Amino acid sequence: MGSADRTPGVSEGRPLAMISFDVEQFDIPAEYGVEVPVDEQFEIGRRGLERVLGMLEGAGAPATFFVTAEFGLRFPDVIRGIVSRGRHEIASHGYTHGDLEPGHLAESRRVLEDIARTSVRGFRRARMADTDPAEIARAGYAYNASENPIWLPGRYNHFFSARRARVERTDAGDLVQIPASATPLIRLPLFWLAFKNLPMGVIRAASAWVLAADGALNTYFHPWEFAEIGRFALPGVVKRIDGERLLSRLGSYIAWLARRAELTTYSAYAAQVLAESRGSRA
Repeated sequence: MGSADRTPGVSEGRPLAMISFDVEQFDIPAEYGVEVPVDEQFEIGRRGLERVLGMLEGAGAPATFFVTAEFGLRFPDVIRGIVSRGRHEIASHGYTHGDLEPGHLAESRRVLEDIARTSVRGFRRARMADTDPAEIARAGYAYNASENPIWLPGRYNHFFSARRARVERTDAGDLVQIPASATPLIRLPLFWLAFKNLPMGVIRAASAWVLAADGALNTYFHPWEFAEIGRFALPGVVKRIDGERLLSRLGSYIAWLARRAELTTYSAYAAQVLAESRGSRA
């Protein structure tokens, strides 16, 4: 892979891979007219998060956790426990898992930094909604991970959006944009719904394609997927595999990925992308 063809921030050596989780309450049933008490929504999210952390600890794998401020305020000890493991990153998933209100960008970062006692460098908006890059940079973030360069029926059509990480210059400063990974050409996504509904042979083949083409791969899940959600009246594509079965599947995938790439966090990757971009401007 020549320097002109590789993703910024990726050397000619081993590819990079990033695993991330959107830490939020289990509110997806509301989209299908199913009511779940708010306390139970948060508890399901917490239970799944604890399982994920245990699996990552056993694998020795780092991850980036995009946390809503609401979740952090409910479970501050859990968030501090993530940081105490020494390999993971805390980033912002907004203040709530709903609409992004004025001031929420900066306030969610402030709240999470107070709880986690560490800097918060990244942002991912709920449901991958569009957000003004300048506003993200102005709120103090170094990178944005809110883009999914695919067509997701009923959600968005970003099929022709940039597929690789890049630096976007705004009037508030540079912002590293890190889209979720999708394959070249057909844009097969590598995110939570694909892992539930495609054979793992397909997921591994698509992952190998992305690593070879881009030199970097990132994907995302939700902790609530790793709780038992099969009892809820949700579409099969959402709940087809859950709980321990999904956890085992993800653990096997991470072990497979770690043999082919260096596992890292989004902030570490964003710093490399930014450094290379600035070096090329000099």
